[in-house]
Amino acid sequence: MGDQRRPLQPGEPAPAFALPSANREGVFSLGSLRGRPFLIGFYRGLHCPFCRRQVLQLGSVEPALRAMGVETLAVINTPPDRASLYFRYRPTPVTLLCDPDCLTHQSFGVPHLEFLPEGDKGEPEWPYRASMAQFAAARINPNGELSAPTQPMEANDVLNARDGFELDEIDKAIFARHGTQLVGHFLVDAAGIVRWVKIEAVDGPNSLCIFPNAAQIIAAAGALGQ
Repeated sequence: MGDQRRPLQPGEPAPAFALPSANREGVFSLGSLRGRPFLIGFYRGLHCPFCRRQVLQLGSVEPALRAMGVETLAVINTPPDRASLYFRYRPTPVTLLCDPDCLTHQSFGVPHLEFLPEGDKGEPEWPYRASMAQFAAARINPNGELSAPTQPMEANDVLNARDGFELDEIDKAIFARHGTQLVGHFLVDAAGIVRWVKIEAVDGPNSLCIFPNAAQIIAAAGALGQ
């Protein structure tokens, strides 16, 4: 799996970070959140329609989490200017942070899938390394929007077209560098300790783009005080 680290696990401290916000003033850091529990989701860029939908879901969950004293943050793999433009027309109560280089994704240990070179005899190690054939054979329909389970890249194209979302040059560059970045959700307590983790597709490519639902997130937040 190269130099990738394993995802942080419950009981481990969250790493320091400092990221600009696309819909708030200033920079948000682990230090600025100290003393408050928070949910932080790490997503691909705006090019990913499934990630855009998950940010929308987080927006619907945010009031319940806020009532429980939990901050809600989403880290998207898009530069601040591009993200600010998009979310100006699609506002959300979630604090949106921007990490176009996925450095914070990496520090939390969210896997970045790498493809084995053609002819490489090495063994795949999902979700870190996969053969192109393994990925090409995957079929997904996580939210039931597609007419049938569809290859992940084709599913992206179908939903982007349905949404009327056209990738600009920034989106295309981010996709080229980080298109196989996976998604992770972490619930961190007031002392900065990770208490709950959900990593995308740990059991194989057919579970790509399946993210925790509202009930799972609220249940995890409710368990913080127990």
